[in-house]
Amino acid sequence: MIPSITAVRLTGARHRTELPLLVLGPSLGTSATTLWSACAAGLTDAFDVLAWDLPGHGHNRGVPEEPFTMAELALGVLRVVDDVLTERGQPRGPFFYAGDSVGGAVGLQLLLDAPDRMVAAALLCTGAQIASEDTWTGRMSQVAMSGTPVMVSGSAERWFGPGFVEREPERASALLHALSDAVDEGYVQVCGALAAYDVRDELARVTVPVLAVAGGADVATPPDKLREIADGVQDGRYVELEGVAHLAPAEAPDVVAALLREHFLGEAPRPEESAGMAVRREVLGDAHVDRAIAGTTDFTRDFQELITAYAWGEIWTRPGLDRRSRSMITLTALIARGHHEELAMHVRAALRNGLSVDEIKEVILQSAIYCGVPDANTAFRIASGVLGEEGLL
Repeated sequence: MIPSITAVRLTGARHRTELPLLVLGPSLGTSATTLWSACAAGLTDAFDVLAWDLPGHGHNRGVPEEPFTMAELALGVLRVVDDVLTERGQPRGPFFYAGDSVGGAVGLQLLLDAPDRMVAAALLCTGAQIASEDTWTGRMSQVAMSGTPVMVSGSAERWFGPGFVEREPERASALLHALSDAVDEGYVQVCGALAAYDVRDELARVTVPVLAVAGGADVATPPDKLREIADGVQDGRYVELEGVAHLAPAEAPDVVAALLREHFLGEAPRPEESAGMAVRREVLGDAHVDRAIAGTTDFTRDFQELITAYAWGEIWTRPGLDRRSRSMITLTALIARGHHEELAMHVRAALRNGLSVDEIKEVILQSAIYCGVPDANTAFRIASGVLGEEGLL
């Protein structure tokens, strides 16, 4: 059974046939638009971006009567890609591919089944085998009995890294709405394909360059799953995104777009597109970073690039500590050193990173013992002002 796949064009019609084709694959329970739109905004100047929806997901409301395998799902995707390539005057032409979760599994299947078609691939938050057959069978039973809305609560915990829902409530809501809107039978059939999917023993056959991108906070497809892919294929590279869980294109769209451009086109990330700048924006907020950039002069530019590259690009992106922990450490250091302006900024950052008001209070109380009561007194005054401005006190 070859399922029908719906294509979603994310690049405008003008000049798109002059650009290389980039195909984007979705995660189970998401739509192409909700998962990839923010990331695609950083890609459409360089690629003709074509996303696709799973059966019963997004714009694809059709569900086949019979179950299908991952290989058959990949063939359905390839048929749609070939239709688009024919329209572009490039029948059976080459294309780039990036996919998240089951979209990544489809990409890996295509690398095995149609190795001559793909120029390069990026596989995000996925695996050569994902979860256990029993896990998928249990989920299929849940959805068959209660529908896809029953998956929303658990997915909200698995899909997003710390603080993402608070930083991007509209994007998180749109993703969860796409899940609850998915056709039950389509969701179940994709689970069935994942239950039987296991290509771990075939990775060495993949010769196309592969970028394997893991979310450091991903419990659905942990980093070891992506390391296995990068190590198993003949030309693999591994990248881990700190603070990101299972939906990297939506959680860190600028970082993912920069990684794809680097992998597919060989572009070096511009400072404003670097991983450090993306993390800086996620932690401090666009408004603060935009003000800092606007205030940059020839005299201060080197310093701004230094802190973006090293503080945000090297330290805050390391996988050893989550952002909540880094915020607590940073608050303590700023209290100890008396950096009051920076402290106010990082109280806001701590909220963005998922710390509660009570947790911020505990950090300051701890600092009173080890840094000094006067320092903590000033910290409470500054934090109270920030939390009051945020409507939290």
